[in-house]
Amino acid sequence: MNKENEILKSLEEDQKKITTLQELNELKVKYLGKKGLITELNAEIKNVAVEEKKAFGQMVNALKEKFLNFYESKKESLEEEILNKKLEQEAIDISLPSKKVKRGSLHPMTRITEEFEDLFVSMGYTVYEGPEIESDENCFQKLNLPKGHPARDAQDTFYLKDEYENYLLRTQTSTAQVRAMEDHTEKGPLRIVCPGKVYRRDEDATHSHQFMQIEGLVIDENISMADLKGTLELFCKKILGEKTKVRFRPSFFPFTEPSVEVDVSCFKCQGKGCALCKGTGWIEVLGAGMVHPHVLEMSGYDSKKYQGFAFGTGIDRFAMFKYGIPDIRTIYGNDIRFIEQFDRKDSE
Repeated sequence: MNKENEILKSLEEDQKKITTLQELNELKVKYLGKKGLITELNAEIKNVAVEEKKAFGQMVNALKEKFLNFYESKKESLEEEILNKKLEQEAIDISLPSKKVKRGSLHPMTRITEEFEDLFVSMGYTVYEGPEIESDENCFQKLNLPKGHPARDAQDTFYLKDEYENYLLRTQTSTAQVRAMEDHTEKGPLRIVCPGKVYRRDEDATHSHQFMQIEGLVIDENISMADLKGTLELFCKKILGEKTKVRFRPSFFPFTEPSVEVDVSCFKCQGKGCALCKGTGWIEVLGAGMVHPHVLEMSGYDSKKYQGFAFGTGIDRFAMFKYGIPDIRTIYGNDIRFIEQFDRKDSE
């Protein structure tokens, strides 16, 4: 009992001196270390009479518990004090001028591609993507352009080395239509849009050797030109504005018959005539037509049962119209200043 009282008295005095975590840990070593006061007292149990061992053990455990309770409480108090001092020292002065954090912005091509996709998906279309490296068969022959066809001359193409006349970078997203029709093994109704990159030898302010297209394809029974016209009028008005006027002119594409060119009223002069529309009041935006029976048959469809329409346009061109971009080359220039401005343009 004398030893217990000595330890209790010593502990009470030491508790008053503790001001840091280091001192607290040193105190733990003093009492519970290998040669600590409580540890040595516990070792004395072997010298205690048998009938007194239980009471002695309970006394030692009570001392140990008393110290540990103090240790945990004091440790929590000291750590909280350290944290508060640190927060006080590292407080942010909110009166200082802030640093401007640069943030990303969607590229105009991403914006308008997503807008196209959202519109057509809402109309029941499925987005279908094909490879950019295509065979000559899919890129031309199955679109009714056999070898030697004069319409091929309008699409100077990038053929792969050692694969001349076999594989090339696709010149139009219509190749994805061929793949979609062949993948659709049931040969039933089909409604898809195919966005993606295409490649041709064009280099001026309004053309690029690489650009983006989006194609649409609808195949079903009893499809007519009226369905095509209604679809394209809705598309142009939703993208360019409800006041946009649309006109259709006869044209020629090997993979559609009949074929049309689609013009929209100039968004800059509202059809009055200006430098942009070259005084005509109209701007050509896409080509379309009824799918040629040969194209349907080459992909396994019965042209006597099914009809379809197809249309295609340059996404870059629509981006230039919508955002007033004068030179297509700036779209691919990787200038962050160019990209940052489109958040503001969309909000307008």
